[in-house]
Amino acid sequence: MSVAVDISSAEPEADRSPRPAARRGGSLRRFWPYLRPQLGILLTASGLALLASLTAVVIPLMIARIIDGPVAHRDLAGALGPVAVVVVLGLVEAGAVWGRRWLIAAPATRFEITLRATIFRKLQTLSIGRHDAWESGQLLSRAVDDLSTMRRFVSFAGPFLLVHTLTIPIGFIALVALSWQIGLIFAIVSIPLVGICVRFERRYSVASRRAQDQAGDLATTAEESAQGVRVLKAFGRGVFFGGRFTAQARELQKTELLKVRLDATLWSAMVSLPKLAIAFALGYGGYSVAHGAMTLGTLVAGITLATFLQWPIIWTGFLLAELNDARTAADRYWEIIDTPIDITDPVDPVDLPERIVGELRLTGVCFAFPDAENPVLRDVSLKVRPGETVALVGATGSGKTALLNLIPRLYDVTGGAITIDGIDIAAMRVADLRSLVSVAFEDPVLFSASVRENVALGDPSATDAEVRRALEVAQAAEFVDNLPWGLDTRIGEQGLSLSGGQRQRLALARAVLTGARSRIMALDDPLSALDVETEERVQARLRAVLADATTLLVAHRPSTAALADRVALLADGRIEAVGTHDQLLRTSRRYRELMGGAQR
Repeated sequence: MSVAVDISSAEPEADRSPRPAARRGGSLRRFWPYLRPQLGILLTASGLALLASLTAVVIPLMIARIIDGPVAHRDLAGALGPVAVVVVLGLVEAGAVWGRRWLIAAPATRFEITLRATIFRKLQTLSIGRHDAWESGQLLSRAVDDLSTMRRFVSFAGPFLLVHTLTIPIGFIALVALSWQIGLIFAIVSIPLVGICVRFERRYSVASRRAQDQAGDLATTAEESAQGVRVLKAFGRGVFFGGRFTAQARELQKTELLKVRLDATLWSAMVSLPKLAIAFALGYGGYSVAHGAMTLGTLVAGITLATFLQWPIIWTGFLLAELNDARTAADRYWEIIDTPIDITDPVDPVDLPERIVGELRLTGVCFAFPDAENPVLRDVSLKVRPGETVALVGATGSGKTALLNLIPRLYDVTGGAITIDGIDIAAMRVADLRSLVSVAFEDPVLFSASVRENVALGDPSATDAEVRRALEVAQAAEFVDNLPWGLDTRIGEQGLSLSGGQRQRLALARAVLTGARSRIMALDDPLSALDVETEERVQARLRAVLADATTLLVAHRPSTAALADRVALLADGRIEAVGTHDQLLRTSRRYRELMGGAQR
């Protein structure tokens, strides 16, 4: 059987996955620090696997002694001792197999859990810009499927590759000791097997990488379609996305079938060639026994040993496939771990004073997204006094949200500085800064958890009374009380069981609750999804909350802008005008156009 498809130059069709530092061949060795603490258990488990294999090698040698000794001489009493030894060896083999499985389970699963925790922590430390460049399905497949592959390699494929590299030579030596002619037959067969294995390893590794990347793309499409099912149904695009999903699944199928063909080629060679050697050995052995050149016990033992040895050889094909899958999974894992962290604590962080007044100042702030040709913000300067609310108004794409994201360092400025009470936020510990800043995004992000857990996300120690006060400010207490289990109601993935306004009010309640302990609030149009009546009620409560915090508020509606003490008009990446809502309506044509044309 041969494979006609050449994949020597194959690469994923669309390389959207992060791969800054893949280290082909060395990626598996980098897991050594994770495995070192479990080295004793791993070696013991591997030793038991080796013991089981060597026991299976010794048993045919005992069979030869039994046949050529007591059986040939019809000595029943003399056979009892060797037979008992064979029974004991069988029990030792069974016990070794059981012991290996029992020992290896715990360290292998701990290894998997440790890697998952490590990659999750890494993803949490990376900047939003890094996450924006990656597909969620790719990250999901690396954190779940790839690490399951690594666990299987540590618990099974890796140890047995080592065991087989010892078992096969030892078994071959024993076979030569029984009959050098039968040993020579197997040596001749092993030569093409080695060549087939080398060719397989080279080609399968490329197919394995492609399959795992395609699986990540498929997971991304499935996740986005599930989360956006309302949009797909509303626009009648379910069939289109179904076609895209099917096309990606077919591409993955082609790659998996290619892997199967390569694997089948290896397996067919691994199965057929050893059996062919056994057939030649059986023919030669039968002839030798008939002419007195070999004893019957030697023939039976040689064929039994050869039959045993074919299984390590056959399984080596499967283990080589697992090795390649593990290498690819390791490459993909380290590509995430090796990604540089953009936003870090300074080498010598500033200790915050006991009392933070909350003066927020932007001085000559510039910002550009990675790899973007033009900056989003150019020389933005703005001062927000303690306890003051400043609304940020501008056309779509003017950089309002980007500017807001710079406050808690979700992105870092590319020029200028942002200070709180005169301290550059880049000089603060990231955790200290984010304890000072409470945020609410225009697109409310909720989690598959209870209402209480979602609202108290930034302050898990908050009491039910504090959660309820925040819900009342956001005018969310009434609809929460009407949920089946009140605060304990789980709202489902992304909160899709709620309306858009309800989701936004829960996100606002979360910001209000955290803001009670923060000095600065960054709110990205938090009332955009509310009806006019609800917005008025929320504003009445929100004014009292904002009075105690320094607030930068993105606004699109005139009513939201009027909530602020001052309004800053952002245009072409710069602050064009600053004043009260009424002042800008009188003095700025651009502002009048924005407020007059607001439809939300």
